[in-house]
Amino acid sequence: MLDLLKDLWGFMRARKKFWLAPIILFMLLLGALIVLSQGSAVAPFIYTLF
Repeated sequence: MLDLLKDLWGFMRARKKFWLAPIILFMLLLGALIVLSQGSAVAPFIYTLF
C-alpha cells in the first residue's frame, strides 16, 4: 500500500498533476464514510445522497 502511494505521488510530481490530490482524497473519504456507516442509523441518510 505504501508503494502505491509513493508511485502515485511520484506520478503527480513528475507530470505536475497536483489537481488530482483533492479528488483522490475526497474519493477516499467518501469511501470510508460509506464503509463505516453501513451498520449505523446514519446509513439511510447517506444513501439518499446518491
